[in-house]
Amino acid sequence: MRDTQILVIDDEKQIRKLLEINLKSNQYNVLMAEDGKSGQSMAASHQPDLIILDLGLPDLSGHEVLLNLREWYKNPIIILSVLDNEKDIVKALDNGATDYLTKPFRTGELLARLRASLRNVSEDPGNSLFEFDDFKLDRNKRILLYKNEKVNLTSTEYKLLTLFASNSGKVLTHQHILKEVWGHAYIEETQYLRVFVGSLRKKIEPDPNHPTFITTESGVGYRFL
Repeated sequence: MRDTQILVIDDEKQIRKLLEINLKSNQYNVLMAEDGKSGQSMAASHQPDLIILDLGLPDLSGHEVLLNLREWYKNPIIILSVLDNEKDIVKALDNGATDYLTKPFRTGELLARLRASLRNVSEDPGNSLFEFDDFKLDRNKRILLYKNEKVNLTSTEYKLLTLFASNSGKVLTHQHILKEVWGHAYIEETQYLRVFVGSLRKKIEPDPNHPTFITTESGVGYRFL
């Protein structure tokens, strides 16, 4: 199997150099593009395992590049941008970004996000058993076990947990979760979602007031760790 290849699409020379040094030192193969058009071309010709994409490109909007890539590219795309407003973050995630990091960024955190995104790709989608801590989620039997004892979940709680487990490590926006679990008619019902996430936390979190599995991404959504 070939080494993991990462494509960086960013117009800032210093950022590209910093990423190149850190990624190569962690045994990743690195490709570089300084604008949207060349980035899209390199993505098509090299089929990288993951793309790091800036939103502030000189020729095309990063949002436009993201949408273009998502027409055919299925691997993770992590946004790395100075834009830190809620509107841009939610827009990018809803348009298919796997994760979102703002500049300036911590290298350790970026590498952790990379590993989480790549790990999700490598997992066998046919594996029905998902394990975390002392829990086992059996998607064939549609049950959750804690130390081999059944945890009673409502149908909605089960749908929520399955969605989170299938996207482990990824930020899911409120609207995406509401659409997937309840349907389009509920995409504005964020309070509704908050109630059900709170209910699920009470059944799986050691301390529901300080969750370690289902964490809140303020103003954006939730991440299952």
